Amino acid sequence: MKTYVTKASDIERKWYVVDAADKTLGRLASTVATILRGKNKPTFSPSIDTGDNVIVINAEKIKVTGKKLSDKIYYSHSDYPGGMRETTLAEMLDKKPAKVIELAVKGMLPSGPIGKQMLTKLHVYAGAEHPHAAQKPETLDI
Repeated sequence: MKTYVTKASDIERKWYVVDAADKTLGRLASTVATILRGKNKPTFSPSIDTGDNVIVINAEKIKVTGKKLSDKIYYSHSDYPGGMRETTLAEMLDKKPAKVIELAVKGMLPSGPIGKQMLTKLHVYAGAEHPHAAQKPETLDI
């Protein structure tokens, strides 16, 4: 019996569209991360990027439970002393709604070069329009 090892030439990538309107942030992000990683395929290999491309639309209409809009805080630092900045989830949804989903999915992917490569296949848009019609994406219900 031989072990099958996925080669880069054997990988077939599909495109999926996910509508984030009225979806819970964490549940949506975990499903998208699974597809980006390729764990839904029988040819999954942890050392090779076998995942598909995912387009997320309507990022501004994402839902969260509890008091996360005011209590969840995103931190950034300017690398200067005293350069720590804090942004709540409500402020982030007003200014950059696509970044909320990107950061949630990024936290669920592996760290390192392979995780960065997987994250490049994620395309998030605040509205309902996207410029990837030529790829003929399939609609994915979550």
